[in-house]
Amino acid sequence: MLPVVHEPPPVPNRPGRRRLLVAAGVTALTLAVQPVSAAASHAGTVQAETVTTAATDNVGVTGYEVYRGGTRIATATGTSHTDTGLNASYTVRAIDAAGTPTTARSAADDGAQEDQLVSRGKPATASSVEGPGFEAALAVDGNTSSRWASAEGSDPQWIQIDLGATHTISRVRLNWEVAYGQAYRIEVSTNGTSWTPIHTTTTADGDIDDLTVTGTGRHIRMYGTARGTDYGYSLHELDVYGHPNNGEDDTTPPSTPANLRATGTTASSISLAWNTATDNVGVTGYEVYRGGTRIATATGTSHTDTGLNADTSYTYTVRAIDAAGNRSPASTPTTARTTTDSGGNGTPVEANGQLRVCGTKLCNEDGKQIQLRGMSSHGIQWYDQCLNAASLDALAVDWKADVFRISMYIQEGGYETDPRRFTDRVHQLIEMATARGMYAIVDWHMLTPGDPTYNLSRAKTFFTEIAQRHNSKSNVLYEIANEPNGDSVTWSVIRNYANQLVPVIRQRDPDAPILVGTPAWSSLGVSGPGDQTDTIRANPVSGTNLMYTFHFYAASHGTEYLNTLSRAADLLPMFVTEFGTQTASGDGGNNFSRSQQYIDLMAQKKISWVNWNYSDDSRTGAVFDSGTCPSGPFAGTSRLKDAGVWVRDRIRTADDF
Repeated sequence: MLPVVHEPPPVPNRPGRRRLLVAAGVTALTLAVQPVSAAASHAGTVQAETVTTAATDNVGVTGYEVYRGGTRIATATGTSHTDTGLNASYTVRAIDAAGTPTTARSAADDGAQEDQLVSRGKPATASSVEGPGFEAALAVDGNTSSRWASAEGSDPQWIQIDLGATHTISRVRLNWEVAYGQAYRIEVSTNGTSWTPIHTTTTADGDIDDLTVTGTGRHIRMYGTARGTDYGYSLHELDVYGHPNNGEDDTTPPSTPANLRATGTTASSISLAWNTATDNVGVTGYEVYRGGTRIATATGTSHTDTGLNADTSYTYTVRAIDAAGNRSPASTPTTARTTTDSGGNGTPVEANGQLRVCGTKLCNEDGKQIQLRGMSSHGIQWYDQCLNAASLDALAVDWKADVFRISMYIQEGGYETDPRRFTDRVHQLIEMATARGMYAIVDWHMLTPGDPTYNLSRAKTFFTEIAQRHNSKSNVLYEIANEPNGDSVTWSVIRNYANQLVPVIRQRDPDAPILVGTPAWSSLGVSGPGDQTDTIRANPVSGTNLMYTFHFYAASHGTEYLNTLSRAADLLPMFVTEFGTQTASGDGGNNFSRSQQYIDLMAQKKISWVNWNYSDDSRTGAVFDSGTCPSGPFAGTSRLKDAGVWVRDRIRTADDF
């Protein structure tokens, strides 16, 4: 799609912070509780004493905060305070001129394991960053002059820390810049995927939020749902206090996974899914059993079992596990049967296996040059109802598609609004494509803003999880920048983005093809400064199994675009991940004659292609009539628009595998 370019708004100058905090080094305290007198049964004297002298600090201790339970009741300038009228337990923190406190100490702490600052210098990631110099790591560096800042003007946003091992967490301290979160949650997780809230607020007012919490996890995050200003979220420091927990005190198993079911079958594979289990600390994974033999451990709630015999029944169960090694009871078994082997090459994935780039072509695992043909979804935030078992069955069997592109927008109501929900949906759609023997393109559909670097942090987070979960599959391709656009978004900008993201994927999936967008809405620059093929060839993205994308809309893009693609295909590995028979808006009249010229060229040069789009949107580029989704029918031509009939016929022609 080639819409009008909307430049992102300039970043305004921000007002100064209300109070600048500096780092301090306050010594720990010991605490004794002494009664005032035998008659004063409802009063106590809290006295903070060090072993030799009062607490010390690199600048100077200015006072002591006294807490009854988790509530601060006084600030003392000396080392004692009298609280009257009740029985209670107490803690004390020393503070310095910058407002930086020690870890809370109570009388019961002497001889017990003391909670320490455990987040300093640990790996941190975020949903987004405002720009260079505002990365997530700056919120755990101990420097209150630096800060993490999210992209401005959107909710939700998050920052998370990997503590490296499971910890019992007792305190979280958020040192906000002027851009603070008014509503947010502090959440913990054992696996970085399933999160449990340990603190929730909708009335925060910025500055310092010093929270007493109780939770256990390896990962902890601030998940902001409402900004307190028009900016984004910005933290000078996110300090987490606690101590390592090796799970020796956790003996509670997770709940039994429910609703184990088969979601798809082929002659050699069965895809499974089940409902999320719960645990008192957190589920870390699921063990999948075929018969009585464990065959896999999945981090999510789905798995595809491959290498099976045709026309054979298999029975499965699943157990949930937690960080302490506790296992749930086995789920209710489910039995599924593989399909009958047709005697031919089977599905596209069975016929071709793991794809790789050979020279300027896409090749199968045997080194044969191949062409894939298929469909792209519309944005899953708008037309997810068009993607169900029936519609994907039709795409695989009736349309005979080789490849399905999962189009996940980042902005425009997409990923940035709910990263967890959209990531989970992409996981599901990959499994659905896998179960039907189709290749799956994971489309990071960045569009507005046009600079892919704007979403680099989000892309790293998303592709890390996707690649880690699906690296054992042979049918996944990663499209990392849908349509870079804008005068300032040159090939150098795109290449720099790709050179930062490709290693993130390769660390987890060394084999899958990665598809890189090209300048001016992936037109190889023709829709902007002109043909950039030679520039890309002279300055390629680093790595292997890389291809470059080209998009066209036949009613808008004529001979110049056609000739550019033809020439580029002789010099670079090219993949057409989006095209339409209409105008660049995805609407208007169809130009089938020009479209056929492109189809013939792509067949001649073995350029794989994907058509936009498999939905019932009102525009002419959507293949189904409005109202078709979610019920169908999706097979046959009764509910197809003219463009749908045309492209279905061309996908259905015999593959040269």
